[in-house]
Formats: sequence, structure tokens, C-alpha cells
Amino acid sequence: MVTSRSYGWICLASALFLLPAAAWSQETDEAYRARVLSFSKKVDALIYARQKEAGVKPAEPAGHGTFFRRVNIDLVGRIPELTDIDDYLSDDSADKRWTWVERMLANPRYAPHLAAVFRAQILGSLNQMTIGFQPGFESFLQERFAKEVGYDKIVHEILTTGNTMVAPRFGGGVAGGAPSNPAAFFFANENKPENLAAATTRVFLGVKLECAQCHAHPFAKWTRDQFWEFAAFYSGRSRFAPRPVVAPGKVAALPKAGEIEIPGTKKIVKAKFLDGVVPPMGEGAEPQNMLADWVVSPKNPYFAKATVDFVWSSFFGVSILEPILEPSEDSPITHPELLDMLAKEFVESKYNVTHLIRILVHTEAYQRASGGKEKLAREDYDLFVRMPVRGMTPEQLFDSVAEATAMKPATGPASMMVPMGFGVPPNSRAEFLTKFVSQDRRHETQTSILQALYLMNGKFLNERLDPTKNPALERLLIQPTDNAKKIRSLYMMVLSRQPRAEELTRLTNYVDAGGPTKDAGKALTDVYWALLNSGEFMLNH
Repeated sequence: MVTSRSYGWICLASALFLLPAAAWSQETDEAYRARVLSFSKKVDALIYARQKEAGVKPAEPAGHGTFFRRVNIDLVGRIPELTDIDDYLSDDSADKRWTWVERMLANPRYAPHLAAVFRAQILGSLNQMTIGFQPGFESFLQERFAKEVGYDKIVHEILTTGNTMVAPRFGGGVAGGAPSNPAAFFFANENKPENLAAATTRVFLGVKLECAQCHAHPFAKWTRDQFWEFAAFYSGRSRFAPRPVVAPGKVAALPKAGEIEIPGTKKIVKAKFLDGVVPPMGEGAEPQNMLADWVVSPKNPYFAKATVDFVWSSFFGVSILEPILEPSEDSPITHPELLDMLAKEFVESKYNVTHLIRILVHTEAYQRASGGKEKLAREDYDLFVRMPVRGMTPEQLFDSVAEATAMKPATGPASMMVPMGFGVPPNSRAEFLTKFVSQDRRHETQTSILQALYLMNGKFLNERLDPTKNPALERLLIQPTDNAKKIRSLYMMVLSRQPRAEELTRLTNYVDAGGPTKDAGKALTDVYWALLNSGEFMLNH
């Protein structure tokens, strides 16, 4: 057991690492750029060494157009704008990729998109009782990411919010009109110590501790006692969940802070970190604060690696270690040195997520082509031989459809972020997001029959193909030009590329003939519909 003095040193060490990201470096922009690119090369060197050992060759670099579409989807959450595509492709400067990535990181859409990605990871699938917290939680994340607040500070605030919980409110805020509110993590887990413990370890530490909740798991190193010792940090301070009635007009007393009884037993265990340390629980102790201090401490062997692995998998579709820190014969460790190196850099950057993202998008691994003649085996995904084809998140897919069909929000990207829930009126984006759920393995994405029907025959897409509601299509239909040029415009609007010769010939013949209705305008709309429902559009490649 640690003493009060030694625990104080742990807290002091944590506080020192909670300095603003701006204090991390005073170097010039050019020096910073050189350091990022140098670190990206170190990442590639480790990946290439593993590929060489396995006897495989990496794919060729992706073309400029493919890279630009990919990085737009990943950084700003949707396909690129037409004017940006043209400007990027005509830019012949040597450092164009760095310049344009910086523009995207400064784009007003970057922070909201990053907030949506992390919200999905932290909260998981929401139900009707908790979905009302989503806008406020995204507002909270958006504000922090926009200011490049360290992720350790963000998580610390999330884990200690339970001490000052507020109910959801709507109107007059950042994301979709909701005020910033980090409380959703507690409500999404029903304020139950066991749910909060499982979510904390899984989301922030990369450890699947819930396997040991009911009994000792035969294939995991965690015990049932360890699970409930960790859950004890949330015991005694769950002020927001109703307590059971033990007698008329009398409810059960809160358990002692930092202690919990294992269900079905008479055994009471004390709060203990995963590394075996038992923090001192004196009078007035706040176990959740102690837990938050430990979770984000730079000495914690789990937090930085779990965060790095999540960001990596968001950009590559494949985890570096899967599952993290729980290797088995079915999920071998292929890049432990890479994860260690990135985690160390993440800590030294004061947990700056944007710095980590810069490093990843400038690697050769991220900028490789996704196409190839042969189908990738599972081990090839782990070796990052080429960029895996990834499914878009529901938010990316909706916003890409909106961009491809000239659907602009009235007051910027935030106006399209409100989900449906109690007290929130339905809207196109909310209805769309209820049909699609983020998938853990995005390189194995699947579209359900209901999702396919929603895209092909649903009211939303049909409205976007109505010229009276789509100014881009309306202009295209009345243009006094040949159908081949109109088809080229559709390809750029939807797929961010020019059609191949055989595609152009086949589709031009179809539109010239007027399709089944002998109406060239309707035939052109058919082409538009087909492109929007194509796998090439709905996937990030």
C-alpha cells in the first residue's frame, strides 16, 4: 500500500503533465514541420522493417486525388469540395500535402468531426434515455479539441464530472445548439460502478476488464476481485442514480467511499488500481478524483497506448495491437515497438491529439494506395501493406452525401449535429444517423439490407435528387453543354475524380438515349443516383 506522501507525489507528477500544449514547444513552424516529418519517417521505418521480415512489399503511393479525398474524409469528415479538388490538383508545390493538411486542421469542421469520432468511442451506442446528452458532450469535446487541450485533461474532466453532474439542456450552445456538458459518460453507463469500471478500462485503458465481472475468465489475466476493486472507485459517490428502497420512506445508505461489496457474496473489497496500488482513503477522500489522476498519469502503462491505438485505428481501420495489451494466438503482437514509440511521443506532446494525427497522415503507410489485384489476407492488414478500404462513419457518410448534393447547413457544420432524442426535434441528419451505426472493424464494414434500402429508396436521398432542392443538379440539367461534360461534373461532385474512358462512354450513351424513359434529364439523375449508391462513394479508400 502506498503512503499518503507517495500518493501525493503521484498526483504532483500528474499535475506537471497537465500543462497546456503550448508549453510543450517554443520551436518555429519550420522546425516543428521538420520534426513531425522526421517522426513520420521513423514510423514508416518500423513498419517497413516488419514487412521486410515477412517478405512482403508495400503498395505504391496513392495518387494525389485519392490522397486528397481520403484525408478530407478523415480530417473534416466529408468528401472534398469541388473548388478544393481543382486547387489541390493544380498545386505543383513540393510541400502541397503539408500545406493542405494544415488547412484542413484549421477548417471549422475539423474539431466537430474529431469530437464526433471520440464521442462514438467514449459513449458507444446511445439509447433514447441517453441520446439527449450527445450534443452537449460533443460540444464539450469540440471546445477542447479546437483549443488543442491535452487529451489527458479532457479525460480527467470526463471522469470527475460525476461529482458535479448537470442534466441535459438544449438551445444556445456550440454543437447543434447544446451547451458544453461532459456528463454523458456517466449517464451512458447508468451511473453504475460496474458499468463505469468496464467502460473506463475499455475506452481509456484498452483493457477488457468486464470479462472478469462475474467470474474468473479462463483466457484473461484479470480476476473477479480486480474488476470489483476497480469498480470501487465509483462506489459511494454515485449521487445521480436512484438508491433502492429498504423500508417505507427509507432508502439504502451510500456505501463507504472506495469500498464495494461483490454481488452475491459478503465480500467487501477496497479500491485498487490495475497496477495493484491501493490509494489511501482518508476522511473526505474523492475516489473518482484519485482514479482520474491515475488514469491520465504519464506513468500509467495503459492510457497513452490505448489512445494512440484508437487514433491509429481510426485512420487505418486496423488496430496496432488487437486487443491492446491482451495478446493471444489469435491476435499476435506485430508492432509493439511502434506503439511504444508513438505512445512516448504522445505523452511528450502533452497528449496533443492533433500532433499525433499530423504524424500519422504524413506517413508513407497512410499515403499508400488501397487498390491491388489480390485480396488482402488478415496478416497483410496487420502489416499495413496497403491502405485498407474503410467504411465511413455514419457522420462522414451523411456529410459526404450533403456535400455531393449541395446540401448546406444554415449556420455551419454545427447545425447538423443534433441527434433525435427527448426534447430534440427530428432532422435529416438525426434520422440518417439512427439508421447507421459505427463499426469496430471499419475495414470489414457491411451495409445491412435496411441501410441499403434507405439509401436507394429512402425519402432523404430522393429529396437530394430533386432539382428543386439540389441547386447543383438544377444548374447541371439546364447547362447548354454535352452530356459527357455533365457526367464528368457528376463524377467530380460525387467520387472526386474524373470518369475512366470506358465509364464515360457507357454512361454518355445511356444519357444520350434518355434511359428507359427516353428523358435525358431523368437519365442523368439515374447516373447521379448510381454514383451516390456506389461502394466507391460510401467507402474511404
